[in-house]
Formats: sequence, C-alpha cells, structure tokens
Amino acid sequence: MRSIRRETSPPMQRMRRRRGHDAASYEARTRDIVVRVFPAYSAEESSPEEGLYLWSYTVEIENHGGETVTLVSRRWIITDALNRVNEVEGSGVVGEQPELRPREAFRYVSNCPLATASGAMRGSYQMVTEEGELFEVEIPEFSLHLPGASRKLN
Repeated sequence: MRSIRRETSPPMQRMRRRRGHDAASYEARTRDIVVRVFPAYSAEESSPEEGLYLWSYTVEIENHGGETVTLVSRRWIITDALNRVNEVEGSGVVGEQPELRPREAFRYVSNCPLATASGAMRGSYQMVTEEGELFEVEIPEFSLHLPGASRKLN
C-alpha cells in the first residue's frame, strides 16, 4: 500500500497519471462502475536472484451511475508463470471501504509479489448500494510480464 487518493468533481474529470514504459491499462465496466488497472514492475524492490518479482498496480474506480455505492470487500485471483494460483480475499481495499457517490472516483495503489517473472491478476469487488443491494464488480484481468519474460500462462 502506498497512497490513497479520493477525487470528487462534478462533472467527473479524468485522473492524471504518469506515463512511461509501463503504461499498459486494463478496464472493465459492471453496471455503472468502471474499474481501471495500471500495473508496473517495481525493479528497485524486486530480487530476481531470490525469486521475488514485485509489481505495483494503481486501481481507479469510477461511479458513473446515479446511486451511491460502498466497496465492502475484494477478491483477487493471482496466477504466476507456473500456473500456480493464489486467491486473496478481504475487507475493503488498502484499509478502507470507500463510498462512491454518483460521479465520484477513488484511486489506490497496492502491490503483488510473484515468484516468477510473469503472471496475471483478476478479481472482483463486492459493492453495496444505500438500499442494501449487494453486487459484484469485475476487476479486469491484467498482465504482469517483464519485457522478454517467458509467458507460460494458459
């Protein structure tokens, strides 16, 4: 966990992000909730000789709908290059359960260690409306691949 940023702006404006060689982005929309993910390899925090490849990822969650929703939990499915799967579930994200009113966005940064030079992540957020309706929001599958790394995923 590195930083948390909440942006509110009627009308919603695009969040600024750094551009660079790791500028890949992935997007999914469920109902009126848009989730974007921007992964980046953290070379300075990785140790390939010890089998540690650390990836950071920035997630933007935008509420394009007309109702207020709260992110209550998350579920991640992490697959490495040897097709080993690790599932992670928990309450909220980065210690918060953000509430998103219509036209609001929430951004956070987290990380994922891998034992291989490539892999992938996907998942879902469980959201609840003010009326108590629970629904799942897709987190798009995104690649964690070093340039030149062997891609052995299905």
